[in-house]
Amino acid sequence: MPSPEDVSDRRRTFRQLHASGCFVIPNPWDPGSARYLAQLGFKALASTSSGAAWRHAKADGRMTLEEVLVHLREIVEATMLPVNADFEAGYADDPAGVARNVRLALETGVAGLSIEDSTGNPDDPLRDIASSVERMRAARAAIDEAGGETLLVGRAENFYVGRPDLEDTIRRLQAYAQAGADCLYAPGIRTREQIAAVVAAVAPKPVNLLVGFASELTLADMAALGVRRVSVGGALARSAWGGFMRAAQMIASEGKFDGFAAAASGAELNALFRDR
Repeated sequence: MPSPEDVSDRRRTFRQLHASGCFVIPNPWDPGSARYLAQLGFKALASTSSGAAWRHAKADGRMTLEEVLVHLREIVEATMLPVNADFEAGYADDPAGVARNVRLALETGVAGLSIEDSTGNPDDPLRDIASSVERMRAARAAIDEAGGETLLVGRAENFYVGRPDLEDTIRRLQAYAQAGADCLYAPGIRTREQIAAVVAAVAPKPVNLLVGFASELTLADMAALGVRRVSVGGALARSAWGGFMRAAQMIASEGKFDGFAAAASGAELNALFRDR
């Protein structure tokens, strides 16, 4: 576990990254993938609820709070980089529970933490704005009580849960900003117009853009639109699963081993992890 001084340094560094420019915050799903991303020179990492869940043979959203806290500690301890926690909806139904669980998450050493407004119920996928704001305020209060260093990210899940209403998305993000969110995030927006509208609506606070698909937009394009940070969610985990599934299916269905052609080098992986 990093020392309290190291945790504070990571949190200060993380806040500074959001002050200007645009950076990529990729999402590892285990300590090994975190270590590799750090070696590539990324300046911060973010957990992925889906990638972590698949690693444990569970569907996204099915990990327990205790499992998530263990996972966050693993990612924090894997590298020297700041880590943003995908903390889903706070693992509680009420604001007091959100505050309690945020305090537990802070103890893992994360430098940032996101709270979303989804319910997990496909028939009623979004919480109303008023209750979502109360939950955001509870998370903000918990962070402030712990010293206020950790970055709070407010997520509006409209586009992600099949309710692509840009006006409501913006209303939610503005409300979360007023409730104390330091960074705003609307996973699922894709077009230049949507991105520019969200950035303008919450300025000067930074915006996180999710890119979990093949996009025509480059990082330079996203920076020009005013995006401050770019995450990839479970896309790296899905890419790894894709290679594994194709190779395994080829063996099972055709008795062929051609799927190993793109496999990583064992020597390279051993060199990466030898000093751990």
